[in-house]
Amino acid sequence: MDFNQYKEKEQKRLEIAIKHLENGVDFVDINTAYIDEAVMIGKGTLIGPCVTIEGDTTIGENCRILQNSRIKDAKIEDEVEIQASVVLESKVGAKTKVGPFAYLRPKSVIGKDCKVGDFVEVKNSSFGDGSKASHLTYIGDSDVGRDVNIGCGVVFVNYDGSQKHRSTVGDGAFIGCNTNLVSPVKVEDGAYIAAGSTVTKDVPEDALCVARAKQKNIEGWAAKRGLYNKK
Repeated sequence: MDFNQYKEKEQKRLEIAIKHLENGVDFVDINTAYIDEAVMIGKGTLIGPCVTIEGDTTIGENCRILQNSRIKDAKIEDEVEIQASVVLESKVGAKTKVGPFAYLRPKSVIGKDCKVGDFVEVKNSSFGDGSKASHLTYIGDSDVGRDVNIGCGVVFVNYDGSQKHRSTVGDGAFIGCNTNLVSPVKVEDGAYIAAGSTVTKDVPEDALCVARAKQKNIEGWAAKRGLYNKK
């Protein structure tokens, strides 16, 4: 690309951004917004610095698409906040918060008033209204119901080395921190999974699942091994 081509490209980029500005979209820095021509953005939405919006993307009204986010071929409903995250070929429901540093991979459908927090990855999954995964979680090839709480460090173990498998989590379930759901499993409505569990069998409605080794304390072990006398 020579300088004249670069100038033409920059002029076109700025024209697109100005068109959105005239239609009621706000920008933190219009000079660092990269928006494809086919993108539609509702009035009252704020676009932060270094945001890229590509392809067949529709963004609703009064959203906040904050710094360093990339959105491609996605549908974002009203009053959504996306911060420093990537959303690809997915749908995000109204009043949901995404990020920072979340990754919504293709064929993900996030419901209304949800939380997909920092370092959460969702792939080919549905996530019901009001559900929350606040940090450090992988949700792959699964269907999560409404009002589900997914703790820190949860992994939906969807790949057995040969095939992908799908799991289901019912409405109102609670998935404790550092749980592995080894697909395919079904966690029914209102079930609780204890932190640190590896779940390989279905969990009935309203049941508590504890799937971890029983703790054993050996008194005085560290002192006898001389572990405090480091050289």
